Amino acid sequence: MDAVSYPQPTVVDLIKLNMVPLRVAADSLPLSKDFRIVWTPTTIVLDYYGKEQQRTIGFMPPEELIPSLLLGIGKADFSNGTYNDAILRFNEILSRHKESAAAPEALYLWGVCRYKTSKNAGNLKEAYQRLTAEYPKSEWVKRASPYNLL
Repeated sequence: MDAVSYPQPTVVDLIKLNMVPLRVAADSLPLSKDFRIVWTPTTIVLDYYGKEQQRTIGFMPPEELIPSLLLGIGKADFSNGTYNDAILRFNEILSRHKESAAAPEALYLWGVCRYKTSKNAGNLKEAYQRLTAEYPKSEWVKRASPYNLL
């Protein structure tokens, strides 16, 4: 990823503006053991409190790395109850990276965050309907299927 993904200006900008990057060698104890690094590259997004929010193992091209990092940031916002910030992150994935592997999960969490801010169950159903239309083979369709009953 050093030669392809990390040097890309869009990746650099996202990380500089939103994250505190830390590189740990896979054999660097105790951090590699603490964070369960067993293969490289492993990318982990932690929240402000050090709780893991997103983990990917293996190479990711920039067009997948960026939405994966955004998903991790959005999940951190979600876990910390800052739902409107999470919605903004998920919207960015859905508008700029809708073909990425992170998009279906972002759409699912987008619906959940909208429900959490409004208590309107229609937001959950909307997320399910969009998932079935836009990502019909995604595991997130199955996870959201109870929302179709609302």
